[in-house]
Amino acid sequence: MISENLKGFKCLRCGKEFSLKQARYQCPDCSGNLEAVYDYARIGRKADAVKKSLEKGIYRYLPFLPFADTKLTPPLLVGGTPLVKSDRLSSKWGIELFFKDDTRNPSASFKDRAGAVALTVAREDGLDRISCASTGNAGSSLACLAASVGMDCIIFVPEKAPQAKIAQLLLFGAKVFAVQGTYDEAFDLCACVSTEIGCFNRSTGLNPWTREGKKTVSFEIAEDLGWEVPDYVFVPVGDGNIISGVWKGFRELFYAGFTQSIPKIVAVQSKNSDAVHKTLEKYKGKDVSPEEIEMIQVNATTIADSISVDVPRDGLAAVRAVRETDGFSVEISDEAILEAIKEISSNTGLFPEPAGATAYAGLKKALEDRKVKSGSRIVCLVTGSGLKDVASALKAAGKPISVSTDKAETLKILCGK
Repeated sequence: MISENLKGFKCLRCGKEFSLKQARYQCPDCSGNLEAVYDYARIGRKADAVKKSLEKGIYRYLPFLPFADTKLTPPLLVGGTPLVKSDRLSSKWGIELFFKDDTRNPSASFKDRAGAVALTVAREDGLDRISCASTGNAGSSLACLAASVGMDCIIFVPEKAPQAKIAQLLLFGAKVFAVQGTYDEAFDLCACVSTEIGCFNRSTGLNPWTREGKKTVSFEIAEDLGWEVPDYVFVPVGDGNIISGVWKGFRELFYAGFTQSIPKIVAVQSKNSDAVHKTLEKYKGKDVSPEEIEMIQVNATTIADSISVDVPRDGLAAVRAVRETDGFSVEISDEAILEAIKEISSNTGLFPEPAGATAYAGLKKALEDRKVKSGSRIVCLVTGSGLKDVASALKAAGKPISVSTDKAETLKILCGK
């Protein structure tokens, strides 16, 4: 059943509004991405019920979601992941630093938030088949959740996707097509095939319901901080859908009266996949409308496969998220990402994949460039587990010390005698 709080869609490019029956994936007028709109005053009047909810995970925030109940949601627990404060890194940098650990989700990825909402909407519509284009995480997430409810799942991935992610897809029972091309080409193929066979397409950016799942991370961050918001949220960016969800979540909390402000949102990208950063730089300081912003296309080659994108499918929303919160963007090298994996792991006990370490790598660069004030409260998103890309983890980790079975040799290394 559709939520009584859900009013319809609004185009993020032209600003026109539509009923749920008038649009499905994109704006009928300009093909811009759609954003779900709710009755925030109505939600605000029920704030106490939300705060006292006994639901777990993302469904704790049901009034902000497009469905009225949890009857058709996947049985796996999605969301409710820990906000981990790092005393060691906070002390090192002179800030109050938290990591939002979404490696704890069912498929070990942030993308479970989006998949759970999109899959539930598909089931509410009476559909029994769902598809997705993915660099790996979105696909393995959707396959995982679809398996939990017995739903047919079709996934398109670039054939160079990490083998651990492809293994997840296959083990979850999805029909997997390894496309001989880039993620962007896999995206286009998925869209064409899904339209041809009448399949619900969950692909990031195209499907407005993915943002509805991803925004829940902002609800959890605010609640864990006592319904206050951090000064900055650092977000790894590829397609732009996660950062647009973070932005939407904090806006909605503000609109409904749960919080008093919206944090500055920072987009972090690899120099080898930096379309959003380049677009932000192009329009920095310029008074332009969303309709005037044209995304720059790049040839992405970053080691962080989860954010390796030529054409950001939710790029405009990502650009708006940064511009409209007085945030900024940072681009960093792949080497800095690998260093961040090791630094996070050795100081917090968390184990991120490259994309999951990208936000912290960007924070380090921002601190070095004095873009962040001392004492600031900062959250970095950790969006995926290092077990999803062991090859990159090994590059970051270094090598073990090889020794014989002789005790004296080991003691000499350990004790210097």
